[in-house]
Amino acid sequence: MRQDEHPDYHPVVFRDRAAGYAFLTRSTARSEQTIEWDDGRSYPVIDVEISSESHPFYTGRARAVDTEGRIARFERRYGGGAQPGGTT
Repeated sequence: MRQDEHPDYHPVVFRDRAAGYAFLTRSTARSEQTIEWDDGRSYPVIDVEISSESHPFYTGRARAVDTEGRIARFERRYGGGAQPGGTT
């Protein structure tokens, strides 16, 4: 394999501040900020807005979408229903 063909793949900590959760993995992402991990070594840290610890799908706090209510609201707002003559 030729040298300098692929980006540097190194350990990185991803931190979800909303959930207070961080995990160590390998990535090509870079960061100037570092954090000391449980093993005593410093790793680059990348803050993310959402992870599996805070995403509603994974946590079971997902909202059910009220499509009936959205359609009714749209029809009230914009005069729903078909117009005479076949045009909407």
